[in-house]
Amino acid sequence: MVYLIGAGPGDAGLLTVKAREILEVAEIVIYDRLADEKILNCVPATAEKIYVGKSAGRHTLPQEEINRLLVEKSKTAKVIVRLKGGDPFVFGRGGEEALTLRENNIDFEIISGVTSAVAVPAYAGIPITHRGVAASFAVVTGHEDPNKSESSINWEKISTAVDTLIFLMGVENLPKITAKLIKNGRAKNTPAAVIRNGTKNSQQVLVSTLEKISAEVLEKNIKPPAIFVVGEVVNLREKLKWFDTKILFGKKIIVTRTREQASKLSTQLENLGAEVLEFPTIKITAPSDNFKNLDVAISNIKNFDWIIFTSANGVEKFFERLKIFKLDARALSNSKIAVIGSATAEKLSNFGILADLIPAEFRAESLVDALKNSVQGKNILIARAEIAREILPVELEKFGANVTIAATYKTIPAEKNFNFDKIDLITFTSSSTVENFVKAVGTEILQKVKSAAIGPITAETLKKFGVTADIVASEFTISGLVDAIKNFYEGEKIVQ
Repeated sequence: MVYLIGAGPGDAGLLTVKAREILEVAEIVIYDRLADEKILNCVPATAEKIYVGKSAGRHTLPQEEINRLLVEKSKTAKVIVRLKGGDPFVFGRGGEEALTLRENNIDFEIISGVTSAVAVPAYAGIPITHRGVAASFAVVTGHEDPNKSESSINWEKISTAVDTLIFLMGVENLPKITAKLIKNGRAKNTPAAVIRNGTKNSQQVLVSTLEKISAEVLEKNIKPPAIFVVGEVVNLREKLKWFDTKILFGKKIIVTRTREQASKLSTQLENLGAEVLEFPTIKITAPSDNFKNLDVAISNIKNFDWIIFTSANGVEKFFERLKIFKLDARALSNSKIAVIGSATAEKLSNFGILADLIPAEFRAESLVDALKNSVQGKNILIARAEIAREILPVELEKFGANVTIAATYKTIPAEKNFNFDKIDLITFTSSSTVENFVKAVGTEILQKVKSAAIGPITAETLKKFGVTADIVASEFTISGLVDAIKNFYEGEKIVQ
């Protein structure tokens, strides 16, 4: 089966549920340049990905070759996806691809996508219809040369036949399009807008009039991909704009968490309007002893009075190892459980265990204070990263505890290849993310770009490298970090 899937206009959140379900089982994905990387992350790692993207004047593969490729690949796999920006049947040439498949007796399905013709103006606060303003609209290709001898567009009629005109892929032909519209009766002072990178955090909106907008687009050097909207509805933007008024809109923020962990922080920042670039400084791997100490601890798990988890990673890797021993949460029934941080507690609850102790401050010192009067002669297991601060075991032993440390994972530097141009903020969620960032790229970037730390320990690590964090969360969680970033930029706006 070949699925012709619309990826939507840019915002990965606009991908349909049905499209995601198919992408998650795809064996081959043939995709355009407009497909968001987050959408491609839905595809299994084992799937073959083939890029056939097009841009103005540059075609990786001619359409005939793409058609042929679909036919060839349909013979080698059961689930083939042709992933296209927007909707396959709205200037997406999906009809041509479907006809080719039908001619070759290949089964296909069309999975509609959210078209940029509707979504992009909406993200700019421009409704394409509005009671009392616009009762009709037309979607027109802007890619056709209006001066060619046999235009498929009836300019004489379409210029004034509908209230709102939406031209897709029309930036390069904008002077010719506007001239044709004016020549055929559209008023020069009709409100008009060009929207670049619509629905993305890098969205640009230029509002002008039909007569002036071509010159202003040239002056501001606005490039494709962009759409062109003509009509009185454009005047509603000033009251209805919502996307580009978000507190972090226009900010480029780097998230340095591991790729597996980045999504929660990235999503929250994106919801506030930021353009998030993931730069994982570390990868999670097996500890150097290949779980030897952890396996011994699990074999004697019933002997521990307390088990302490210091991170969500530690919880996850501990229970993965527990499962190898064909054990589950019931194996911990003899022990009390302590955690550092609400995120660690939340991860623990996913395995059916509620922590007995969460210190008021999410740091080792606070946990020591909470336990110091009750650990004399007790056996304590600390399940943690291989490299971590030693204050917890050292201090607990001072109060008479018998401490066992078992590494559940190790962090190693991730591979890097990154462009740091025009970055507004770099976030750090642990000391190890700071240290590995510095190992990867040095401290020069940190001297030029604002930094945000999840708490005072991470901020202290930054200071070790001569950097004072601009933002330090008072609640040492992802949500606390996001709140601190939001408050910082809200404060900046007030000052401005």
